[in-house]
Amino acid sequence: MRPLDGIRIIDFSRVLAGPMATQILAEFGAEVTKIERPGIGDESRSFEPMFDGGQSAYYSAFNRSKRSIAVDLKTDAGRQLAFDLAAQADVLVENFLPGGMEKHGLSYEALSAVNPRLIYISNTGFGQTGPYKDRKGYDTIFQALSGVIDLTGHPDGPPAKVGLPFADLTSGLWIAIAALTGLVGRAGSGKGCHVDLAMMDVQVAMLTLPAARHFALGETPKRVGTEHLGRVPSAAYQCDGGAWLFISASDQHWPLLCDVLGLTELAKDSSLAHNRQRVERRDEVTAALSAAIAQRDRFELAESLRAAGVPAGEVNTVPDILKDPHITARGMVDHFDDPERGPTLGLRTPARFSGYDPHRFEAPPKLGADTHKILSDELGLTEDQITALYDKGIVA
Repeated sequence: MRPLDGIRIIDFSRVLAGPMATQILAEFGAEVTKIERPGIGDESRSFEPMFDGGQSAYYSAFNRSKRSIAVDLKTDAGRQLAFDLAAQADVLVENFLPGGMEKHGLSYEALSAVNPRLIYISNTGFGQTGPYKDRKGYDTIFQALSGVIDLTGHPDGPPAKVGLPFADLTSGLWIAIAALTGLVGRAGSGKGCHVDLAMMDVQVAMLTLPAARHFALGETPKRVGTEHLGRVPSAAYQCDGGAWLFISASDQHWPLLCDVLGLTELAKDSSLAHNRQRVERRDEVTAALSAAIAQRDRFELAESLRAAGVPAGEVNTVPDILKDPHITARGMVDHFDDPERGPTLGLRTPARFSGYDPHRFEAPPKLGADTHKILSDELGLTEDQITALYDKGIVA
């Protein structure tokens, strides 16, 4: 048994945010049925990079442990099939532009009339209301508009995007939060709901601390590279040989850090004992730390700092962390058995629940792999009816 066993999710979303959310829910036990276009499917099936054999690694990262049914929503019969499946679902996730699902006869109003317990999540770029609601957008557009790109990079350099699809990933987490919150609310009220979740809203909500500085001080937060606006030291420092080490020290760590680095004069300076004073003398403190750290081997220094109780972490590359012994011991890198290419590496969903079976980690579905079974077992269609749908290209 898994935490979400028995929960049915119908997934009309594509590419990243929605599929990421429904993958999380699927691996915790929900039965996720992905609605895809015949012949094409989710467009991320064609996204690079590709595994040997032609399967998209991008698609595989966000669509594990689901079922796929290929249905042509441009046809009346296809729309009816999708409607009938949604009428049985606990949660629906979609990322069409506002009004897109309504054009297919799949609006919240239509579906909730026959399934009043449905949690219907509309994940759009700018929401169902507001002057930008009909705009299209991608991850980096939301990063730019929200101020995230303006905050990212070094002070003397241009703005930079986050190294991950930050807007998509954080929105995916919020879709999952919304689904689970809706289900908990339904348990008490007996009623479903419509969730208007805008990726732009998610990005603005992520501004937390920069916004707090603006509210408190009236300032426009600036790019600070790896440094922290409110703490010194908290930054990446270059060690001997060019490798980087991130050190983040509070007041209790300051004398310990100075001791490891042999900076006895800084340790004796009582005017640097408190973070606020070190922030005011940021340039002086940073210069002294940088000079001392540049003389030290990263491995040796990192071990010495951790032994002294000072928080420190190597700035790893992606291959570094994927091979890290702790990550290996935690089982974060695992493999699923793809029916065509065999064992295929992927990253596990991180939460671990005691008292339940381990979460699922199954291959992403081939396009339309479950169409026949779903039509037969869940919609109760006869073989003749199913054959006719295939022959007309309504399903695949």
